[in-house]
Amino acid sequence: MNTVTVLLIVHGLLAVALLGAITHQAMSVLAPARKPAGSFIGRFRAVSGAPYTNAIIVLYVLTAILGGIIYATYRVEVRVVIEQLEMWPQNGAFELKEHFAAVGLGVLPAYWYYWRQPLAAEHARTRAMLTALLAFIVWWNFLVGHILNNIRGFGS
Repeated sequence: MNTVTVLLIVHGLLAVALLGAITHQAMSVLAPARKPAGSFIGRFRAVSGAPYTNAIIVLYVLTAILGGIIYATYRVEVRVVIEQLEMWPQNGAFELKEHFAAVGLGVLPAYWYYWRQPLAAEHARTRAMLTALLAFIVWWNFLVGHILNNIRGFGS
């Protein structure tokens, strides 16, 4: 197994952890539990979103850094094949993934600011919108990265 493959696996594991954290936080602000949480979904929605903030920021930055490191290999080994196969929608989805990742990095300072303790009640909507934006970006990037890796993964 080469270095890029190891980095891709670590990148994927960080992405899964980020996906879980941002999904928990998003559910806590977009669909909070209204009554005592008895079901699995109710308990999932009842988590406190604030403790996830720093973990989400660290995971996002680490995932982006690893993505940047393995990007050159993607451009040479995967994107060329996707273009040769004329898979334009898949290539375009990855282009969006790159842009969304950059937008997410730009949003992180505001996200941190509005999630810092103590939480100001008047910023609840801003927190929810920033969290929803980051959740969309993380889910999009995870799914697109996974699908493209399945089309023509590293080391194939």
